[in-house]
Amino acid sequence: MSRNFLAKHHQVSEQNLMDKANVSGPVAGTINLTIGDPDMVTDQRIIRDAFEDVLAGHTGYTHPQGDPELRDAIRDFYRKAYGLNLDDSQVFVCTAGNVAMYLAMQVLLDKGDEVLIPTPCFGSYFDQVELSGGVPVAVPTREEEGFRVTTAALEAAVTPRTKALIFNTPCNPTGVCYGVKDLEVIADFAKRHDLIVVADDIYTDISFDIPFTPICSLPGMMERSITINSFSKNYTMAGWRIGNMISTPEIISALTTFNNSVVFAAPSPSQRAALAALRHRDEVVPAVVEEYRRRVTYAAQRINALPGMRVLEPQGTFYLFPCVKPSGLTSAQATELLAKAGVLVVPGPAYGGEAGEGYLRISCTVPMEQLKEAFDRIEAIPEFGKAR
Repeated sequence: MSRNFLAKHHQVSEQNLMDKANVSGPVAGTINLTIGDPDMVTDQRIIRDAFEDVLAGHTGYTHPQGDPELRDAIRDFYRKAYGLNLDDSQVFVCTAGNVAMYLAMQVLLDKGDEVLIPTPCFGSYFDQVELSGGVPVAVPTREEEGFRVTTAALEAAVTPRTKALIFNTPCNPTGVCYGVKDLEVIADFAKRHDLIVVADDIYTDISFDIPFTPICSLPGMMERSITINSFSKNYTMAGWRIGNMISTPEIISALTTFNNSVVFAAPSPSQRAALAALRHRDEVVPAVVEEYRRRVTYAAQRINALPGMRVLEPQGTFYLFPCVKPSGLTSAQATELLAKAGVLVVPGPAYGGEAGEGYLRISCTVPMEQLKEAFDRIEAIPEFGKAR
């Protein structure tokens, strides 16, 4: 483990925030709006099917590439949802999206290779690139441009050492969703500079108004994409730690080989749960997505009624990325004030440094009653409730 990685112990981590939420805080009943872990229990149909499969003997190693039955179901999903006809050699089952990104970076990068990362972004991207010997290059986005990365910003960041671009839509933490025309711009940029796009697609269904399209489905992009998907968010299965990747046969083979030295294969009970999730997809996912839409819509209305905060209209995910600049506070100051009021959030700089300063990430992964209480507490803070 590198000294640089160890030196980052001071940075905000979701684990640290979870620990704080699990102890007595300054206010009884601290409300944790930090972690992207859905509060809803996995649907009973998924649990029941997985339990029956475990009782039937699915407790050993699977094929290193993944349970063949699950791989077939994943291929069927991509065919029906996005018109992609995948060969079995293009599918890999992994232990959740976070491990998938780590594997992708390890397989792709040589020492000194640069990876473009639009920010604000999921903070682990930077660590995963560095742990693989690469150099993360932040490409800031701006609220005034809807937190969408621009071609000009990408062109300013690319160099001869650039190997890949990490791309996330719907986006954690901003909630921005990219449509097909946006994706075409990204794809054109990747082709012109001969880059691999590592698409973090783990919030696919939680796109409220813009139909989700995987960038790998665009012409000429399958051969230059690694697509990551996960069952954690869409199916409220975060604790099962299961996901999948699709790419070219060559990349999938390399991922499988490297993963042999990491975990060999994803847990077989979790793979059976993923198979059940795909079977019950139409019964499970719509209600989950609608609940998240209800929560973020409510939270955004409460935020935009505050003189000291503002936020863009929700587009997707269960996150909001409100701006606290109208209050005159920094992200750290705002986070501290909220914690004293019994509401835990993540300061924006945890998601990409300068691009996140002046913002907070709020995760709407608590029931509506707690969300209401959280915003009642926020509204009572003078810095947020006072007139501009």
